[in-house]
Amino acid sequence: MTAPCSYFITGTDTEVGKTLVSSALLHALAQRGLRSAGMKPVAAGAALRDGVWHNDDADLLAAATNIALPAALTTPYLLREAAAPHIAAALENVAIDIAHIRRCYEQIAAAAEAVVVEGVGGFRVPLSPEFDTADLAQQLGLPVILVVGLRLGCINHALLTADAIAARGLTLAGWVANGIDPAMPHAEANVDALAERLQAPLLGGVPWLAVPSAAAAAVHLDFSCLPGWPAAHAVSP
Repeated sequence: MTAPCSYFITGTDTEVGKTLVSSALLHALAQRGLRSAGMKPVAAGAALRDGVWHNDDADLLAAATNIALPAALTTPYLLREAAAPHIAAALENVAIDIAHIRRCYEQIAAAAEAVVVEGVGGFRVPLSPEFDTADLAQQLGLPVILVVGLRLGCINHALLTADAIAARGLTLAGWVANGIDPAMPHAEANVDALAERLQAPLLGGVPWLAVPSAAAAAVHLDFSCLPGWPAAHAVSP
């Protein structure tokens, strides 16, 4: 089962703003009056607070979700070590199972009208010796949104990621330019170069935000061209 508005968020690398864009997308969906849920299937790096293990990215997605869902569904694999998932999982003797992730996604999709699934790291991050996040995205079959962190090398990283998405038979539904380096020279020229080469619409550019938030990022983004995006009349009063 797939909720009418469901998307897979990937990035050109780790720490490029996937969670910020995912939260902004959830914020925009909620503003349209949809029951919206964020999912971080695999989260590596957790801290113990009040006797419960927390991951910052998973918590931010949960804060942007407007329906009540158990963490065991939205983050089926919460790993303690801040390392590549296959390494963190091995340290905890955990076997990451794509079929289990898919079952969790299907339960979320049954309860929500929109689901935003955030990957981990870039598009080809190993999850086990047998499969990686690209395999997970392919199994879910959702339109993909690419977050490009604007820093030196981002053009190459973005184009290679777009090629990998296409190679899996997935649709690159749009991309976001995220200003992660406020001192990056020629940032606008880099965005122009990507706009000429990526076969997907630019959903907007998020400037470097001193205090990032879902609402602040959403102001700079236009998701209306995404497949399945709700019409304006669906906006809640």
